[in-house]
Amino acid sequence: MVIDRAGLAGFLRGRRESLQPEDVGLPRGSRRRTAGLRREEVAGLCHMSTDYYTRLERERGPQPSAQMIASIAQGLHLSLDERDHLFRLAGHQSPPRGAASEHISPGLLRIFDRLGDTPAEIVTEVGDTLRQTAPAIALHGDATRYTGPARSRGYRWFTDPSERELRLPEDHAHMSRTYAAGLRALLAMRGPGSRAAYLADRLLEESEEFRSLWEVHEVGIHLDELKRYQHPEVGRLELNCQALVDSHQGHRLMVYTAVPGTESHEKLEMLAVIGAQSLYRTPSGATGADSGGLR
Repeated sequence: MVIDRAGLAGFLRGRRESLQPEDVGLPRGSRRRTAGLRREEVAGLCHMSTDYYTRLERERGPQPSAQMIASIAQGLHLSLDERDHLFRLAGHQSPPRGAASEHISPGLLRIFDRLGDTPAEIVTEVGDTLRQTAPAIALHGDATRYTGPARSRGYRWFTDPSERELRLPEDHAHMSRTYAAGLRALLAMRGPGSRAAYLADRLLEESEEFRSLWEVHEVGIHLDELKRYQHPEVGRLELNCQALVDSHQGHRLMVYTAVPGTESHEKLEMLAVIGAQSLYRTPSGATGADSGGLR
């Protein structure tokens, strides 16, 4: 497929100018004159340099990679139809839809963008973390940094001892049963060749505990809504976890709250402060101004 530079530039400009800061979780400011978002704001949302994004809107520069286009589609909060159109304009085949897709729906992103002071994360059906608020990072650590099978929290549960450090030892057995049963149900639903099948094969090779649970053929075991933690900075926490499910993509928005007036609620507020401070201290790093590289 060949890139349509004029069509790509026009589509990007149109989407940028149609968005307001509050649509994407940004503050408006008091001296705003730009119609829609500024180019530097879009570049920040898409994790690329302003220079690179500007060249795309001006029909210049190299053909963007599929990874870059996926980042732009997510940063601009595109719908699936808009995402596919953007890929075709850029000269790429559009990615798959459904459970295999990592493109977060605009509606789910709008809700997520309004939860900046609350531990919240968006995960796939196999437990890959796609987005986390700063308080969620303070609670669970940065779960978006993993690659390969380790992106799945269930895979890490059986293969990385550090994944269990936050959870109370008396809860470990039930959580192991839940992860194994959930993966078995997903495998039956998605079939051979799916990511669920890949993770099951890897865990059968690497974890004796998983193999023993897999042989039982349990399904329908669920994690408790009340989650208990032993956090290294704030100590014991009891949090309720509610999930909002995107039925089309299979993504879940997980939100963690505590009962007001409890010790856990006070500690959760402390974690929100810790998360905000950590975010403020994070260095900006290289922006890839010449290559348009992802930050």
